[in-house]
Amino acid sequence: MKVIVVGGGPAGMMAAISASKNGHQVILLERMRSVGRKLSITGKGRCNVTNMVPMEEFFKNIPSNYKFLYSAFQYYTNENLIQDLNSWGVKTKVERGDRVFPVSDNALDVVHALQRKLDNLGVKIFVNQRVKAIIQKSGKVTGVKTEDNIYEADAVILATGGKSYPLTGSSGDGYMLSKALGHTIIEPKASLVPVETFEKNEMQGLSLKNVSLVVKDADKKIYEDFGEMLFTHFGLSGPIILSASSHILHVKNIDEKLRSKQIVFHIDMKPALSEEKLDQRLQRDFEQYSRKQCKNCLHDLLPAKMIPYILKLWGVNPEKQIDQISKEERKRLVKLLKDVSFTMSRFRPIEEAIVTAGGVSTKEVNPSTMESKIVKGLYFAGEILDVDAYTGGFNLQIAFSTGCLAGRLSNYVE
Repeated sequence: MKVIVVGGGPAGMMAAISASKNGHQVILLERMRSVGRKLSITGKGRCNVTNMVPMEEFFKNIPSNYKFLYSAFQYYTNENLIQDLNSWGVKTKVERGDRVFPVSDNALDVVHALQRKLDNLGVKIFVNQRVKAIIQKSGKVTGVKTEDNIYEADAVILATGGKSYPLTGSSGDGYMLSKALGHTIIEPKASLVPVETFEKNEMQGLSLKNVSLVVKDADKKIYEDFGEMLFTHFGLSGPIILSASSHILHVKNIDEKLRSKQIVFHIDMKPALSEEKLDQRLQRDFEQYSRKQCKNCLHDLLPAKMIPYILKLWGVNPEKQIDQISKEERKRLVKLLKDVSFTMSRFRPIEEAIVTAGGVSTKEVNPSTMESKIVKGLYFAGEILDVDAYTGGFNLQIAFSTGCLAGRLSNYVE
């Protein structure tokens, strides 16, 4: 039968591959001038394709509607993906946190491998094709209408992505197309997105590794993590901040709590050291630099770009000589380094999010097939659905698994 896949991201390309392997004639329509635009920039251009934790562990990293993905994850696992990538010429490696990357550290290798597979299977790819409507008759899909053409089809797989990174083609068109067919759209929101803070700092571009993060709602701990983060001109970003944002998004009355300054990020600069050990370390440094001023004695402990900010929070005159620092002042610095706090003011715009939360309601999609419960022959895959996960390769695995399952087209009836 004739199958049209709308969207050339990871979910769309995998859906087209799956449908073609199942013997169908497949056309892939991509709005941009090439497929895989967003995939090529994921993981800072390295492409964190999946995660090697057992598939049952994936559900702990999906904050909403994780049960919807049981069938997709069972049908196409992380091991299936890695085997396919290897057979397509992309060798992979496992890094910290069980994250899987191509050995080359080049996302384009993944994109090109998927393109080669599509070509080998005879999938026809048409770029610069923006779909304006899904055509249906008597509750069944019959084709799609683009800005300048009509394509007939027996089945359509919508894999248009969310609203994040619109310059890569994720403009939210899929929501409009789905809503026109009667589907409910859960309000799209930014997930895995940097956060703005009330505190202003001059540490833009400073990346920290091996720090621990605790996010609190007033005095209640709501999230914790360990790893890498980044300071920006507006606030905070980086892996542990992005994962935290996805969790914070689901906090009840979050907008009200942000306005009342209840969401606070607590960063432990030296998580490997207890307060006692850190105090001993400071005493050694202070003894070594006893004749120097405070502003010149913290370089062994902190990045240079962070020292002015810490000195300001510490409240000690930067010109003060180290041997004049009191025990109380030293203890205060210890507590500060174990808890540098920032109060969140808001999420950055959805256009800056790595992933969109919200989308087509999973209640209206058959989880065993990814077919619409409203329109026969209409299938969904990837970020267009109301499912999203934390960082670590989980979102791409969702895209590949739902795409592969949708491409099976198992409920199609001639």
